[in-house]
Amino acid sequence: QVQLVESGGGLVQAGGSLRLSCAASGRTFSSYVMGWFRQAPGKEREFVAAIRWSGGSTYYAASAKGRFSISRDIAKNTVYLQMNSLNSEDTAVYYCAYSLHWRELAPGGYEYWGQGTQVTVSP
Repeated sequence: QVQLVESGGGLVQAGGSLRLSCAASGRTFSSYVMGWFRQAPGKEREFVAAIRWSGGSTYYAASAKGRFSISRDIAKNTVYLQMNSLNSEDTAVYYCAYSLHWRELAPGGYEYWGQGTQVTVSP
């Protein structure tokens, strides 16, 4: 079992920044992948970014490239999502998730999920 706990969401004005954190605990494997997804009201959960724990390779959804940055702190077993230049379309619940599969874009490819953290961007 893997437990994931997100934090860092909140209310921010358009153009502002937020950093989300996700702390992982439990039985993790050395070659796992941590991803961030988001789900806006009435929409499907969508992929945002992911990082390979071993080596730190990253990839992003088109909507996140150039504005968001995913990183990890191995000592703290924590993954971060730095979000800059936020706009109203970024308003959603953000989830971190754990997978053993690299370049997995579908939510079904992730085995464990956090509880989510709300990000609201005001005009």
